[in-house]
Amino acid sequence: MQDILKNKPFLDVQAKRESNARSYPRRIPIAISEANGIYVKDVEGKLYIDCLGGAGTLALGHNHPVITEAIKRVLDDKLPLHTLDLTTPVKEEFVEELFSTLPEDFAKNAKIQFCGPSGSDAVEAALKLVKTATGKRSILAYQGGYHGMTHGSLSLMGNLGPKKQITGLMPDVHFLPFPYDYRCPFGVGGKDGYEIGVSYIEQLLHDPESGIVPPAGMIMEIIQGEGGAIPAPDQWVREVRRITKEHEVPLIIDEVQTGFGRTGKLFAFEHAGITPDVVVMSKAIGGSLPLAVIVYHKDLDQWNPGAHAGTFRGNQMAFSTGTATMKYIKENCLADHADEIGQRFLSHLREIQAQTNCIGDVRGRGLMIGVEIVNKEKAGMDTRNVPAHPKLASLIQRECFNRGLILELGGRHGSVVRFLPPLIITAEEIDNVSEIFLEAVKQAETEINERIEQEV
Repeated sequence: MQDILKNKPFLDVQAKRESNARSYPRRIPIAISEANGIYVKDVEGKLYIDCLGGAGTLALGHNHPVITEAIKRVLDDKLPLHTLDLTTPVKEEFVEELFSTLPEDFAKNAKIQFCGPSGSDAVEAALKLVKTATGKRSILAYQGGYHGMTHGSLSLMGNLGPKKQITGLMPDVHFLPFPYDYRCPFGVGGKDGYEIGVSYIEQLLHDPESGIVPPAGMIMEIIQGEGGAIPAPDQWVREVRRITKEHEVPLIIDEVQTGFGRTGKLFAFEHAGITPDVVVMSKAIGGSLPLAVIVYHKDLDQWNPGAHAGTFRGNQMAFSTGTATMKYIKENCLADHADEIGQRFLSHLREIQAQTNCIGDVRGRGLMIGVEIVNKEKAGMDTRNVPAHPKLASLIQRECFNRGLILELGGRHGSVVRFLPPLIITAEEIDNVSEIFLEAVKQAETEINERIEQEV
């Protein structure tokens, strides 16, 4: 019996039965038995701080009282659990709460489509929506972007790994440079870098020989998540919105990971003060349960009944937990808390950057933060093109895990350490995470240096 209560037997069975496509267990080798708040416990009784948070899904952490109460209420009242797209009081309450959460100038002209329970499916819906409404076929996306793993959304992905072996992806997707200041695609960075990017996009849409037929839409993240927690400058976002409006290109903002307080605003597009045409939402919107929607301007509502469907778009329990989550976030000012505590975290991380030798960049907004790990020994004189150091990033992740801190990697070459803790994390807990991270970075640096010496 004692052997069963170890992580390894669970992991061995998982490796035997589950697909080779599984990912997280390879880097986070545990079997979770309990979870509460920002903490999870494995079957061996070890406690971990969860700074992965369901890849941003768990805005209120694990088993928050308002979530468990919402679930109990659905069960106790014998409410339907599954209704396709038939309406219910629970669903209407959810829609009312969501629309009150969105900026008024967007919500007053908005319509909503419930999708299958993943962000990928909502992205697929957004693509079909704008193509139907405009009668056009090409889509503009961004280098470094991530919008899901289904066939259409995969075609929008910057990362080549998941799509290299997949033939016949959605055609007419064209990639634009994203304002990645640390690795500026134009080699200049700063304001000059993003202004060149704006000029490039504007010229492309003006040019009758650009090679790109007039687009049905543009999709982008305000802060690239899987791409490495890269925030776009507010002025760049405003300029992109201006250009898309002038050229009548519907702008789709993917808020799957950034939405509901994560970045220090309820929605990331609010930092720049723009009004999108379509907003894609999932993850936190379901209050830890599967749910995805798109909300869009009513003028785009040109598709026919059944144009987008999904069996599980009527997840009543997720409507209940989603409503509870949105109310709690607003009533407790968690967006402001994320902004304040995120600044504290960034300050700690920049101090760690000064104390160590492998951190090239610390960036992010609110509680969506990335730390880029680089090999400064191989940088030479080119300080704007420091090589990524994925091996060291993996060591840092492992050392954090060994010390009871769960986090994930992303970005170019998997060299960006990403932090997505629940929005309820406290200042004391942020300080603790920072101390663990410092210890892990120092140990990983020591280990990598010892390896180099042995090879020499």
